[in-house]
Amino acid sequence: MRHFIIDGNNLIGKISSLQKLQKKNKQSSREKLAFILESHFIGKQNIKVTLHLDGFPGQPIKVQSLRLIYSGKKTADDEIKYQIEQEKNRRNLIIVSSDLNLKEFARKCGCEWKSCEEFSGEILTASPDDEEKKKIDGLDNDEFKRLFNV
Repeated sequence: MRHFIIDGNNLIGKISSLQKLQKKNKQSSREKLAFILESHFIGKQNIKVTLHLDGFPGQPIKVQSLRLIYSGKKTADDEIKYQIEQEKNRRNLIIVSSDLNLKEFARKCGCEWKSCEEFSGEILTASPDDEEKKKIDGLDNDEFKRLFNV
């Protein structure tokens, strides 16, 4: 099973809309990131996702397909390193962060690495709305009219 371990605050900093939102409301930026990730990974089998966030939890974020870990008084990077160390099969780990220290640690441990810039491009371009639009555009006009009795 592939396991994505995501540095949440680092990823928020690479998505301009979330970065702007975080300046106004940190909790809302965290919630929106969690929902974006959940919609990106929904329906994908054999994938586990852990989202690490700095600090303490605010209001509970209600997501089902990913695990949230708050660092408390530590840094999210320290918590991510700890989680990497605890994993039995590190080859299945994909670490998402742009922190160079964390990148070096992950590579020494045999983990796959993705920068937040690369990963944010993946999750933002493959939104469910785009996939639905492609399906609709793929229907010919006659089929669409038949389906909806137009």
